[in-house]
Formats: sequence, structure tokens, C-alpha cells
Amino acid sequence: MSAEERWDVVVVGAGPAGSTAARIAAARGRSVLLLDAARFPRYKTCGGGLIGVALALLPASALAAVERRVATTSFALDGGPARRVRSTRPFLALARREVLDQALVDAAVEAGATFRDHTRVTRIEEDADGVALTTTTGVLRAGAVVGADGSAGIVGRYVGVRIARTDLGLEVELAGVGDDWEHRVHLDWGSDPGTYGWVFPKGDRLTVGVIQRKGDGTATREYLTRLVDGLGLTDRERLHDSGHLTRWREPGSPVRRGCVLVAGDAAGLLEPWTREGISFALRSGAAAGVAAAGGTEASLEGYERYVAEALEPEQRSGARLLRLFERAPWAIHFAVTRTGAGARRFVRFSRGEASLRVLHR
Repeated sequence: MSAEERWDVVVVGAGPAGSTAARIAAARGRSVLLLDAARFPRYKTCGGGLIGVALALLPASALAAVERRVATTSFALDGGPARRVRSTRPFLALARREVLDQALVDAAVEAGATFRDHTRVTRIEEDADGVALTTTTGVLRAGAVVGADGSAGIVGRYVGVRIARTDLGLEVELAGVGDDWEHRVHLDWGSDPGTYGWVFPKGDRLTVGVIQRKGDGTATREYLTRLVDGLGLTDRERLHDSGHLTRWREPGSPVRRGCVLVAGDAAGLLEPWTREGISFALRSGAAAGVAAAGGTEASLEGYERYVAEALEPEQRSGARLLRLFERAPWAIHFAVTRTGAGARRFVRFSRGEASLRVLHR
């Protein structure tokens, strides 16, 4: 590459937020470069649950990454007896992130973006001529930058994203599905405040994971072991063991500095109760792509307003639900599994027919 390449938009990070931003900006006629530090396709620790809001935002070509759709969820309190919530039609889709993310990259390239993996950004500077990005393969110049390089990435630090809380997620992928898991997912409300576990069937495997406030890794690992053992899955072949940190932003935390925007995990955009982040990534990525393609002060400010008016209220609702869940997980369990209204609200939210706020009315 040349000493200093010039692009209208450079997107850092090729997860759902970044690939969506690149696709949208390229479709609007801008020259777009999409970067990622990893080699693609790459494994990504993630439950891979897609609620209706996320499904509606996927390009048609990426829908093939969906491996299962389920209409039944079983719920348990810390490994206790499970109760099931059923619907007449599916309300949750499941995908492996390495497959989904590659499909979204392919869609961005199809729209006209250029993709480079194994390229890390090491420095960001702004001046009157735009944004200069120093990378491991050279220097890039952009009119606007979208950072989607994760919650610990360089772009979020540059913008000054403030994190309200960090959780530790641990996950294991087990070979095989079995008849009992073909068409359902399982959620277990843990004994420690705010903790829960999940079992998601995907293709030829089960993803089993837990999430807990960061600080006691031993307790989190023990919870994962209890969950796997309690569900009779101990003897399954382990395909992957992995972990990740999940962070969400303080209300009012910045999502822009000059011509640099952050989206998805890089902006701390996820729902604090379920820690669902793919729908936030897709929505913020699309809005950031529009703003970066516009390249004006008004369009960049428009992205800030979108986050404040559309996404932050949902995060606040999730934070309120998390506080209730931390105090009384049994109340959430009772509302969802023992009352028809609670079950209907859960299904409507999962299908994308209502926002999270419907769950705590």
C-alpha cells in the first residue's frame, strides 16, 4: 500500500456494528475501508441469540447464517426445576458469530467496501485534513472513522467512552444437540446477583455460557461447571472454551469525538439486563454508517442524537430491570413463567414487537 491512503470512511472492527456501518456507507457511494485485527473468519465468544430487532436489520444474504429458530424457552432458578414458555411461532434465532460476521463482511464487500483483516490500528490523530490512522500496515487518511473494535478497543479510548460496569462471560461449545435441545433454549437465573446462564442450540453444537459481574472469576467458572453438570452435559465433547468481558456505557457517555464515531461494543451499547448486544450493534452501526457517509457536522451530530434518543432509553430500561433482577430473581422468574402476561411480554420483546420497556410495565 502507499505511504498514506485516502478513504471517505474507514471502519475499524468487522463485527456486526462495523460491517453494517461499512455496508451502509459504501451503498451511499462513499469509498470505504473496513479493517479488523483478526484473520477472518475468526471464532467469537458470543451466545449468538438474534432477537427480532436484529433479524430485521440483517441483509438478506446474511440470513443464511441463522442455524436455528426456536419457539420454546425453559427457565430455571439456579439449577432448579425448569418451566417452559412456548409460542406458536419462533421468537428467537441462533447463529454462530464466526459465520454471521463473515456473512456481514461479505455483504459490505458486495456493497462496495474494501475489507482488510489482520490489520490493527495503533494510533488516531485528527487535524484540518481529517483523521489519520496509523496501522500495522501503514498510514490511512479518512474523512470520517467509525470505531467498532470492541469495548477495549483503541477507538473507544480515543473518543472517551465511559464504562458503567464490566461483566465476565464464560462459554463452552459442546458437540451434538440431541432431540431435547432441537427447538428450545434454556435460561438459568443464578444465585449471585445479576448472574444468569444459557444453553443455545446452533447447527451441530450447544453453546453453554454464564455471565456475572467481573471480580470473582472462580465463582463464575464454578457456576458454568454447575450448569453443565446439572443439565447432564458433562460428557459432551468440548469444541471451544472461551471467555470475554462485557462492558456497557454510562448514560450520556460520548459516542463521538470530532469526525470519529463509535458503535456497538466500542460505544458500550448493549442491554444491561440480558447483555444482548447484537441488535444494538446493528442499529448503531447502520446509524453510524449514514452519519459517516454524510460527513458533515450535522450528520455526525445526528448520530449522537440517535444514540441518546433511541438506544439510551432502552439501556436505562435494561439497567432498571437488572437492579430488580439482582434484588429478586425469583420475581422475574415468576412473572415470566407463572403469569400469562409476563410470558407474552417476553415473547413480544424477543420477536421485536415491543421494546424492552414492555417487560417492566
